[in-house]
Amino acid sequence: MEDINNYIHSNKDRFINELIELLKLPSISADTAYSHDVLETAKAVEKSLIDAGCDNAEICETKGYPVVYADKIIDPNLPTVLVYGHYDVQPPDPMNLWDSPPFEPVIKKTEKHPDGAIFARGACDDKGQFFMHVKAVEFMIKNNQLPCNVKFMIEGEEEVGSDSLAGFLDANKEKLKNDIILISDTGMISNQNPSITTGLRGLSYVEVEVTGANRDLHSGIYGGAAPNPINVLAKMIAALHDENNHITIPGFYDKVEIISDEERAEMAKAPFDLEEYKKALDIGDVHGEKGYTTTERFGIRPTLDVNGIWGGYTGEGAKTVIASKAYAKISMRLVPNQDWHEITDLFTKHFISLAPKSVKVKVTPHHGGQAYVTPIDSDGYQAAAKAIEKTFGKSPVPQRTGGSIPIVALFEKVLESKTILLGFGLDSDAIHSPNEHFGVWNFLKGIETIPYFYQYYAEMKA
Repeated sequence: MEDINNYIHSNKDRFINELIELLKLPSISADTAYSHDVLETAKAVEKSLIDAGCDNAEICETKGYPVVYADKIIDPNLPTVLVYGHYDVQPPDPMNLWDSPPFEPVIKKTEKHPDGAIFARGACDDKGQFFMHVKAVEFMIKNNQLPCNVKFMIEGEEEVGSDSLAGFLDANKEKLKNDIILISDTGMISNQNPSITTGLRGLSYVEVEVTGANRDLHSGIYGGAAPNPINVLAKMIAALHDENNHITIPGFYDKVEIISDEERAEMAKAPFDLEEYKKALDIGDVHGEKGYTTTERFGIRPTLDVNGIWGGYTGEGAKTVIASKAYAKISMRLVPNQDWHEITDLFTKHFISLAPKSVKVKVTPHHGGQAYVTPIDSDGYQAAAKAIEKTFGKSPVPQRTGGSIPIVALFEKVLESKTILLGFGLDSDAIHSPNEHFGVWNFLKGIETIPYFYQYYAEMKA
């Protein structure tokens, strides 16, 4: 694998330009107005895998957006790595907060990315990260250094819950058969302190609707007499947490994993600067559940957050109405042992119970997934740790993160394989936010590191 740095140096500009072309495609799975662009992106991903040297590449239809599959089987007796990623992206809204158009990628230097970062929607989540794998496999194939078999499964619905993926997995178990799953859809602590994600939180995502009168009402004639759904919804949401920021849903914590003091102490060894964290977010102080540190709040504890709230008149100027309806979108991040279906049911019952008789409440579940923890004593984790140590010059820190990749637990259930979460993004890369970006250094470092994972994993499984 020693030739990897020369290969990267010789092909750096091409790698970046190819990624930029992929980022220009607005593959927004949540908005049907972009359906054509999502499908065009699938074609572009298929072509990139063929160009990388995969023997088989195909666009596999599902009930939703297609899955792009490809493989390079050099010997059926050798271990097989399945690479998962997603080519769909989050909506770019609010557009006015972008410093440059979200689908017109530009490279700019930042404090954390002095070598430059690619600014575009999907740069880090997840086009830039899965594309590292494409280029790493290209190097191994073209230089006859691929030490085991590789399969790719790149989907187009991750940002909307991967609704079609379960059916695809069930129908293609043999095609997707593997020894380990490798995903880069996570991040590191920093470029100076590399880490490997060992835990993901689960997710329950719901939308709520509160209805008052059968029409919008004049706030002077009806104010103080008729129910105001916006006021009611605000009170209901406020009641979901107590004064210690503890979630008030009965039964919510019943199955929450209890982390020992010893394990909490080990987790606390991971580098974390609270003042730098507050400075980066431009906040006066942190906020969360009493009795836990900031890293514990986003790593090992469940949460409930309002992701959007609306109702009534929000246009320019004034319109004195009491809205007929008010809405909110709410996500709950879950920890091991919390079942997202059960939590959704608990939320629904409790939220409806909070409503006064003057309004009607509707709760609509959207999607969810289970939490996941990967063991650090497995061959896959050890291979990833050795690869990081080889290219970064220091051992990685195992870290549980607050994000969710709902399909990871599904992979273990259906494909019966463990997943290694080898991400190269940073928390500051603004995924899901305006001005999302991915460091050029991180992109190239990923391409450098991934081939070593294959080498070490193949050696361990020999």
